Parts: sequence; structure tokens; C-alpha cells
Amino acid sequence: MTAKLSVKEKISYGLGDMASHIGLDNVIIFLTFYYTDVVGLPAVFVGTMFLVARVGDAIVDPAMGLIADRTQTRFGKFRPYILWLALPFGASCLLVYAVPESLSLGGKMVYASVTYCVMMLMYTAINIPYCSMGAIITPDNTQRISLQSYRFFLATLGGAMSTFLMMPLAEMMGGGNKLDGYFGAMAVMASIAVVMFLLCFINTKERISAPPTHENFLSDLRDLVRNDQWRVVAALIFFNISFGVVRLGAMMYYVTYYLGNASYFMWLLAAHIIGKSLGSLLVKPLTRNRSKLAAFTLCAILTGALSAAIFFVPAWISLLVGMTLLVSTFYQVTTTLMWVMMSDVVDYGEYKQGKRMDGTVFSTLLAILKMGMAVSGAVVGWTLGMSGYVPHAAQQNTAAMLSIIALFSLVPGVLSMFSALSMRWYKLNDATMKQINQSKISREHEPVPQATLHTQESA
Repeated sequence: MTAKLSVKEKISYGLGDMASHIGLDNVIIFLTFYYTDVVGLPAVFVGTMFLVARVGDAIVDPAMGLIADRTQTRFGKFRPYILWLALPFGASCLLVYAVPESLSLGGKMVYASVTYCVMMLMYTAINIPYCSMGAIITPDNTQRISLQSYRFFLATLGGAMSTFLMMPLAEMMGGGNKLDGYFGAMAVMASIAVVMFLLCFINTKERISAPPTHENFLSDLRDLVRNDQWRVVAALIFFNISFGVVRLGAMMYYVTYYLGNASYFMWLLAAHIIGKSLGSLLVKPLTRNRSKLAAFTLCAILTGALSAAIFFVPAWISLLVGMTLLVSTFYQVTTTLMWVMMSDVVDYGEYKQGKRMDGTVFSTLLAILKMGMAVSGAVVGWTLGMSGYVPHAAQQNTAAMLSIIALFSLVPGVLSMFSALSMRWYKLNDATMKQINQSKISREHEPVPQATLHTQESA
């Protein structure tokens, strides 16, 4: 239970998130631009569609967690979903980028809404069991940090592969037709994602077992809300994911209209991805001599301050690349530690309430994450629409330009500061988690009471 995990298992677990980010990073970085500037959908509609779809998907999340907590197969509780849903997830990613050119504007709106909802549903169905696995692969806090570091390093590579290859593959496979190009590019990457999920299933192991819960859904949800640390982590997740969605959603508009050169997107994206890779590698050194709470708070403050500072600096690409590198590095540290804290919430709930609810905890926290994605994604679309943004315009008006700059800098900066503030109420430090794990081990090794032994012998 406390032995070191093999590098093979850590990499295999990370491949699951690598596969997820092939689809998810495309949604965050490219899909708004694809819908508005390639398909031709109105920006306000896209923002509203993201909000409605993601809110609906967030409502479905707890149901998936409750189902997973009641699953028991020869493959375990959560691993079977990785096997069963790998192919449907890949297919749903492909359908999002398959908007038929022949459809009317209304038809394209309907198609985009349906396929986007299906894609998010498939992401929910496979990602909640995958994330829940992180809490039952090992109970050891040090190993959990190491596991999540591998996971997010590989997730970053998956996002890098997806975002860097998307445009070259689309140009190569489209033959001048952008719609065909996006479809072909996603067909290649979705196939790779399916293989990665299958490797994740084959090479991981569930070590912490708990019998499937048979209590009703409302009882589980009631116990969850009573968990004060669940509430703290929920707030932290909302602000943390909103930072990333707003900033990345505004990046293409920022380089195209403020910097005046769309090719700069790849420079900032490269800095973002390299920064995320560095952040994943820095987590272990940063937490070696300080608590994860202190490391999270420090990095969240640095992330927010540097992001907000971009609003005031000159539009020099070299300076912006450097600042983006630093922002993404510190942000990735907070994201990695956030997932460790989610596992801690599961252990804390079992310690306080005597009931382990991995799937329910992770699904509801992922629902909060998606609510953050929904609200922040809608904010980008609404802000652009209300500020008078015009797609393909040679020059945007002053209000639209200020909105684009603020969405890339000030707004995410404030959100990161709120995530740092959330840590004021988080109490699951390293000493507390050690006490919880020791208490669990003690209970597992308690001698059976003599009265129980006599009863068993009589029986």
C-alpha cells in the first residue's frame, strides 16, 4: 500500500490524461475560434452554447460518480470505464470537428450544439472514473504527488501534440478546405487518444478497495456537502480552471488583433506548453521542504501577479513569451497540487464519516470544474460580443481591443488571486493527512473483540 509505484505505472496512468487533453485542449484553445471564424457561428451563440452545454454536463457529473461508486467488476471499480469508453470518446472528439459545410446557419448551430454536448458527455463518462483512480492507486501522499506530476507532465505533452499538430495537419489534409482539414487532423489525434486510454487500462492497478456503496444518492450527496474541505476545494477548483479557460480562450484573439500577427500564437502557445512541463517537474522539488499548501499559495499569487502585469507591459513578443512561460509554470504547479488535494478530500471524508466515496467526490468536483469552464468560456464569448468584436475585421474598436487584452491578462490574474485566497480555509496539510492515514492503518489492524471471536467460534 505504501510501496513506491513503478515508473511504468505512473506513465501509463498519465497516458489517460494525455489522451483526454488531446480532445480537451482543442476545445479550450481552438473550438471557439473554429466555430466563429471557420464555421461562421455568431460569437454570442457560441458563448451561450458553451454555458448551457457545460452546465448541463456538470449536472450529469455527480450521477456518473454515483454510478462508478456502485460498480464492482473483475477489473475493479473505475478501470473498466477506461476500456469501455475509449473508442466512444475518440469518436465524439471527431464529430465536433465535422460540421457539414452544406448546412444552413441554423443547421450548423444545431449540429454544433448536439455534437459538443455528446463530446462533453463522453469526456465526463471516461474522465470521472479516470480521475477517481488517482485516489485508489496509492494512499501515500508522496506517491500521489509523484503520480500527479507524471500525469500532468504527460497531459501537457498531449495538449502540446494536439495544439501544435492541429494547424499543420489541417493544412496538409484539408487541401485548402479548412473544414476537411480540421476533420482529418482530429481523426489522426483521436485515434492516438484511444490507444493511450487502452494502455492506461492495461498497466494500472487499483490498490485501495472499498465495497460498493448501497446507500441512496441523496445520502451520499448530503454527506458530501457536510464535508467542509470538499467545499473549500470546490471553490479553489472553480477559480483555478476559470483562470486557464479565460486566458487560453482569449489567446488567439490577443495575438491576432492586439499583437497584429496571428503567427505569434505559436510562440505564446509554445511558451505556455514549456511552462506547463516545467511546472509539472517543479512540483516535487517545491514540496520537498515545504507543505503543499504553502507551495500552492505562493505559486497562485505569482501566477496572478504576473498575469495581471501583462495588461500594462509593451506589446513586445519576446517579453510576452517570457512572461507567458513564467505564468504557465506557476499555474501548472497549482493545478497539479489541486488534484492531490482532491484525493485528500476523499480520505478526509472516509476518516470523518466512515464512508469512502471516490467517484462521488471526484465527479462533483469535476462538475464544479466544468461549471467554471462553462461560466468562464461564456464570459469570453459574451465579452467579445458585447464589446462590438467583429470577426476578420482589419481593426477592432477600442472597447473590443481593451476587452481582448483584459481577458488575456487582468481577468485571469484576479481569478488566480481568488484561488490563493481559498487556501486560507484548507486544513488538510501534510501532518493532518499523515494522521488520517495512520488512523486508517490502525483501524485495519485492530484485533477482533473477544466477544466477536466467541460468537464466530460458536457459529
